[in-house]
Order: sequence, then structure tokens, then C-alpha cells
Amino acid sequence: MTKFSIDQFAEWLDEAVERIPPRYCRELTGGFNLQEEARREGDFWILGEYIEDDQLGCFIMFYYGSFAELLKDEPEEVWREEIIDTVLHELQHHLESMAGRDDLARRELEELAEALRDS
Repeated sequence: MTKFSIDQFAEWLDEAVERIPPRYCRELTGGFNLQEEARREGDFWILGEYIEDDQLGCFIMFYYGSFAELLKDEPEEVWREEIIDTVLHELQHHLESMAGRDDLARRELEELAEALRDS
């Protein structure tokens, strides 16, 4: 059972997002969004996702259910830290996209390839 409700999670997420200087959110037309469900790809929980869509624009999605599964036995400090890390991670995808870079995406693919080889 999850220790923290989606409402509490949303409050912590809002606190983290509100501290981001606006210049870093330029062209993030859809802003920051929260879904209740979990998202998983194979053995990996997807905590957040940077999305670029021709019609919806650019936005960041967070999956409360994934945090709840991954952190169900963790204290508040761990939840807050993971939220901040995920916000920064997804914002890095956005900034790299604006700059025409994909360094983080390449590093993630390398990590995934290594994890698949090790399993």
C-alpha cells in the first residue's frame, strides 16, 4: 500500500516545479502533467516522460503509480528526492531538445543496452 496519496504527491511535484526559473520552461507549451496510473516498460518503471507532439506541443508527464510502486516502502525524503530528480531529468530532455542535442537520450539507451545484456 502506498504511503503517500496522489494529492500529497501533486503538492510535492508543484513545489519542485514552482522553483524552476521560467527561462528553462520556454517552449514547454503543455507544461507539467500528472497521471495517476503507473507506466512500465519491461522491468523498468517509467516515472516521467518528456513528450513532443505535433498537435499537443511539448510537455512533461509524471506517473504517480510508478512512483508508488517503486517507492512504496520509502520515507517522505526519498519520495521528495525522487520527484526532484525526475523533474530535473525530464527538464534536461526538454532543454536538450531545444538545443538540438540528444546526449541524455543516448546515455539512457546505453544504460538500457547494458541492463539488457546483464539480465
